[in-house]
Amino acid sequence: MNEKKTIIEKAVLVGVINQEQTKEQVYEYLDELDFLAKTAGVEPTKRFTQNVENPNPKYYVGKGKLDEILNYITNYDVSLVIFDDELSPTQLRNIENLLKVKILDRTNLILDIFAQRARTAHAKKQVELAQYEYLLPRLKRMWTHLERQRGGIGMRGPGEAQIETDRRIILDKVSKLKKDLVKIDNQMFQQRKNRGQMVRVALVGYTNVGKSTIMNVLSKSDVYAEDKLFATLDTTVRKVVINNLPFLLSDTVGFIRKLPLKLVESFKSTLDETRESDLIIHVVDISHPAFEEQMDIVNQTLKELKVNNKPRLVVFNKIDKFSFVPKDEDDLSPKIKQNYSLDDFKNLYIANNNYPCVFISAKLKDNIEELKEMLFNIAKEIHFERYPYNTI
Repeated sequence: MNEKKTIIEKAVLVGVINQEQTKEQVYEYLDELDFLAKTAGVEPTKRFTQNVENPNPKYYVGKGKLDEILNYITNYDVSLVIFDDELSPTQLRNIENLLKVKILDRTNLILDIFAQRARTAHAKKQVELAQYEYLLPRLKRMWTHLERQRGGIGMRGPGEAQIETDRRIILDKVSKLKKDLVKIDNQMFQQRKNRGQMVRVALVGYTNVGKSTIMNVLSKSDVYAEDKLFATLDTTVRKVVINNLPFLLSDTVGFIRKLPLKLVESFKSTLDETRESDLIIHVVDISHPAFEEQMDIVNQTLKELKVNNKPRLVVFNKIDKFSFVPKDEDDLSPKIKQNYSLDDFKNLYIANNNYPCVFISAKLKDNIEELKEMLFNIAKEIHFERYPYNTI
């Protein structure tokens, strides 16, 4: 029996270099967009960048650059163009009319990955709500009825719709989804209340930093973990016991640069695990060249969630993958961070970080005992503040 061969869509990636994004940053962002595309099941074949003072309000990039993209996708049979920023409805419509292929922006791509990854009814409804709210202002470029969904990357979930009747359909669906989510949120709130008064610890961090692997190591469980962005979407809670001290450990959805606001709002109940935690474990992939920027994004998100004043433990993961370029012995210029060794970073963050930190490899279980000891000491302190006369 012949198996049906899956056709992988080929795509090109597009980003702009401007006053807000340097050339180096844009290359790094396109690396991430490439990873997002592959996570969604797309094969990126080429990248296009352009230096602009401000994104073109009509086409995002200049007309000449779009002609260059059109020439490439025509010659190499590319069916998808992905832009690294959220496009306005006008930009989407104009670009699609010119290139005659499917156009996605970063937001739509992330929404598509979330649609693939959602497993529980709660997560599916959250993603569907975010998709409909993204779709509403873009109905003018849609051409097929809501009930006749078009397949492929970026088209899962709500599909596309004709304007007049489908705006009402979508608004009705949004209203129903919000009511359903309120009911589920109330149920989850009661579940959290019924967990008793155990210390609650939340794993947070940029996507793909190894939170689920750490969850598996600490709880001896089998939470899904994969080297892909947003491998974990649904919040997982496990009971962990270290030195006879029990506490609850939750693994939450990863953060990312330019995470769609509507998606953040839709997943607010998932993030309640972070809001209601007693301790936050901020996991960082120290092997990533832009790990400090990723830390800033997570810290800013925690600030927006109003949880930045909670006790925190910073875990620098993936030390087994850490690499650096040694400084030339004849180079007398000051040492820069690209040349830092792991010991240099340890000394820097242990000395200057506002929170205790530990350096581990969850994959190889290096320094896990040190992590457990630090986690135990912080959780024990929180436990005794709550139960001053209790013994462990």
